[in-house]
Amino acid sequence: MPTDRTEYSFRFRDALLGAQMLFVAFGALVLVPLLTGLDPNVALFTAGAGTLLFQLLTGGKVPVFLASSFAFIAPILYGVQTWGIPQTLSGLTAAGIVYVLLAVLIRLRGVEILHRLLPPVVTGPVIMVIGLILAKVAVFMAVGKTGDGAAELFPRAQALTVSMIALGATIAASILGRGLLRLVPILVGIAAGYLASLAFGMVHLKTVAAAPWIAVPRFTFPQWNLEAVLFILPVAIAPAIEHFGDILAISSVTGKNFLKDPGVDRTLLGDGLATSLAACLGGPPNTTYSEVTGAVALTRAFNPAIMTWAAITAIILAFVGKLGALLQSIPAPVMGGIMILLFGAITVVGINTLVRAGEDLLQARNLTIVAVILVFGIGGMSFGVSELTVSGIGLAGITGVVLNLLLPRSTT
Repeated sequence: MPTDRTEYSFRFRDALLGAQMLFVAFGALVLVPLLTGLDPNVALFTAGAGTLLFQLLTGGKVPVFLASSFAFIAPILYGVQTWGIPQTLSGLTAAGIVYVLLAVLIRLRGVEILHRLLPPVVTGPVIMVIGLILAKVAVFMAVGKTGDGAAELFPRAQALTVSMIALGATIAASILGRGLLRLVPILVGIAAGYLASLAFGMVHLKTVAAAPWIAVPRFTFPQWNLEAVLFILPVAIAPAIEHFGDILAISSVTGKNFLKDPGVDRTLLGDGLATSLAACLGGPPNTTYSEVTGAVALTRAFNPAIMTWAAITAIILAFVGKLGALLQSIPAPVMGGIMILLFGAITVVGINTLVRAGEDLLQARNLTIVAVILVFGIGGMSFGVSELTVSGIGLAGITGVVLNLLLPRSTT
């Protein structure tokens, strides 16, 4: 039976609830590595290991699950194409260190410093950039091409049919679904699209049949690349603010103030070290999952040890070789259909951040910050020389922070 207690108590009967929490997170968890070329089995392992590390650093007080962050999809895609996976991982490791530094700053100066450095007028447009620059990738994959549009993988008509089925199923689950079904729209969309692609003969199951049942995940270790670090480092700005919102959400659900105990400095520290750990092993950066928070609210399963079981289940599944092969057999149009909604949703989150702030965006200072962030990020502006070049989302984030600190505030 679900428990309404927030005290940590490790009981074997909570294992089923833990598996259920992982089921809620599963679709989003594996989507990021499937889109970016990382190994989904490694992502499962690092999600589990990251969640356990987070629990250790926060005293096992917060019932959250950490897994693949959507905010890093764009920089990972660019990084893998430009420098390769090992070099990109060095940038992702550094992004986790940004969280750690912010945690130290909050510890010394209080959480208010985060709002002063990273107000909505900065974080909102940065989040919008993350979603908007990926729009072409989603459309290319939805029509049967590679993510860069350079080659056609499937006939356009078939690809569009499959991608629209995946998109429609995802939308239907998120709007019409009830209970746990509403919490797993990505999983529903992947399943529907996969079945449709099977009917069109797009899926090749030979690799699944050949894959071993038990296999060690293909861990990949970072290789230092300063350019990749400078590119990815500022991307941590937006998810750091999202982390704060996630902790507020789980505090509201459980009726406990986790901003004070264990403190947002410790939760952000846990998130940052979990992100660096994941990157050091070849997994995507971690973040707290709002889907799992929704499941906690629905089931009233407040015992943080349930997330321990979810983490253990993820680590066990990481060693199932056929699962990884099955996930990697999902055709591009299925991913493309879901990405249309996903990347649009990321953009909407950024818009909503600005709307909820209630500030006048036509006021000269706000207009300047938002406009420059959007054009620098979407337009692909870059500054620097050789390995010191900063561009894209990273440049947009840095520019936003600098403009916010330098531009005078209106006195009227």
